[in-house]
Parts: sequence; C-alpha cells; structure tokens
Amino acid sequence: MNLVQLQNWLDNASFAVLFATMLVYWSGAAFPNLSYLPALGTAGMAIANLCIATMLGARWLEAGYFPLSNLYESLFFLAWGITTIHLIAENNSRSRLVGVFTAPVAMIITAFATLTLPSQMQVAEPLVPALKSNWLMMHVSVMMLSYSALLVGSLLAIAFLVVTRGQDIQLQGSSVGTGGYRSNGYRLQKAGELVSQSPALAAENNGAARYETTSNGKTAVLDTVLAPVIENPESNIQNSEPLSPQRLSLAETLDNISYRIIGLGFPLLTIGIIAGAVWANEAWGSYWSWDPKETWALVTWLVFAAYLHARITRGWQGRRPAILAASGFVVVWVCYLGVNLLGKGLHSYGWFF
Repeated sequence: MNLVQLQNWLDNASFAVLFATMLVYWSGAAFPNLSYLPALGTAGMAIANLCIATMLGARWLEAGYFPLSNLYESLFFLAWGITTIHLIAENNSRSRLVGVFTAPVAMIITAFATLTLPSQMQVAEPLVPALKSNWLMMHVSVMMLSYSALLVGSLLAIAFLVVTRGQDIQLQGSSVGTGGYRSNGYRLQKAGELVSQSPALAAENNGAARYETTSNGKTAVLDTVLAPVIENPESNIQNSEPLSPQRLSLAETLDNISYRIIGLGFPLLTIGIIAGAVWANEAWGSYWSWDPKETWALVTWLVFAAYLHARITRGWQGRRPAILAASGFVVVWVCYLGVNLLGKGLHSYGWFF
C-alpha cells in the first residue's frame, strides 16, 4: 500500500469511526444506565484522533511539506485538533456530555472534507511561492489549534446552556475573576434548630438549601433541594423550577472547563495573528492589509477578548458569558470557512466563487 492509498483509507476510516462514536455518545446520553458507553466513546475519539494524525503524517511524507496548504488538509488538521481538545476536556470534566457536542462537529468536518470537496482539492500539489516559508507551519498550525480550542470551548458553553435550560443560575464553584462575588449560602444554626430559607436566598442558590449545623464540636454541611416555590404573595415573585444537584454540578464543571479551554485558545489565536502579520510583511510588504480573513480574525479576537474580560474583570459567570461564547462559535466558522470559500482575498480558496 503506497502513501496515497493509505491516506484515502485513513480519511474514510476516520469518518466512519467518528460517525460510530457520535452514535455511541448520543446513545449514552439517552441511556445513562449503560455504563460501558462512555469508555467506548472515549476509545472511538482516540482511534479517530490516531487515524487523522497518521493520515496527516503520511501526507507530510508524500508531499514533503507540512500538510496545511489547502482546505482538505486544514479541515483534517482542525478535526484532529478538536478530537485532541475533546480528550483533554473529557478527562478533566469526567462528563460524557462533552462528546455529545464535539463528536458530531468532528464527524461533519471529516465528512465535508472526504465526501464533499472535489477530488482535485484533495490531491497534494506543490506549494506556491508565497507558501514556501517556515511561517507556514508556525502561523497556520497555531491558528488551527486556536480554532480547535475555541470551538470546543464554545461547544461546552452551548452544553452549559442546554444543561441549565437557559436559566440564569448562581454558580458556586466555577472560575471567577476580580469582579465576581458569590455567596455560598451557608447559615450557621444551633444544634436541633429548625432551618428555613427565604425565597430570595433559595433563588440565589438555585433552589438548593445550603447550611451547616454544629453538634459536639463537629461541623456538618447539608445540601438539599427545596420544593419549587410557586409564588410569594407578598412580593409577587415567581421562581423557576430548581435544578437538581447533579445538573448543578455538571453545569459548574462545563462552565469551568469551557472557560479554561477558551483561555487556552485565546493566546494561541493571538500568537497566530502576530505570526501571520510578520509573514504577511515578508511576503507582501505589509503587516496588515484588511484582507477579509484578517478582518474576521480580528473580529474573532475581539469576541473572545470580550468573553475573557467579562469573566476576569467584570466577574460574569453562567448564562451571559455562555451566550457570548456560543456566538463566538459562529464567528470562528465565519472566520475559518466562510471568508475562505465566499470571500475574495489573499486567503480565499476560491471554490464557490
């Protein structure tokens, strides 16, 4: 088997494995009692990651340059980055819900590259003079890794909105910046004293009564879910149905992991943009020319800069930054794929127009 045949086999195999893995994750979400499905899904993502890495390595050996010169190669590199970040996020969050969102995205990317792109775009060709530079690996690989991290972080933010049903909840254990203050809701009570909680405090703590009692010098902390408060006739305040402790714990984990992965992708995006500017100055004599790709890269940078600023400086948490990150998911795709295929500029692949 030569390298070309190996690549054709591996790209189809990666699509098939990701499709099966997506079904495994969705089945695990539908039937949570099947304990073997999470491990099977993780194994599928790891196998797909290995198939894509091997395919890119074979293409590197065949073409003699780092495989990031056309849309086909960059799509598979993006899928490899998403599966890599997925494995990191799943290992840290211990949640099967991560794969419910990341597996279909990785599968769609490989399907688009394998089944949709014309065959002439899938063949390795000699580099054009502008791409014969060491900056090809430095700039494009860092940008693609940043896209992978930002997409996974945004997908986890979308997963957070799904888990919380879009409610504006008060998180207790998530990452928080200087502007955020969170009350833990604990109230010290005497031993044997009846514990009650006001509707306002219940709303602040997502319907969970959090308090501690002391007896014989020992401290015990008890978390319990209050019954839904239909309406307070005096204040005319209606509270939404509280989330279960399992959902709250999962929401805090997703919010935290999403924040950290976006925090990883943002400096990579910054480094990639700076490297691209230096390369542009060497190739075209200008650091910045307001090319459509450059403009949307700046828009992407501003969106996620606003997300991190809101979290670190303003102390946002929960629904508001998750909505901002979800919008960033769309912006990343416009920056990466939209302007490349539809826009006219130095970065355009020129397939549609």
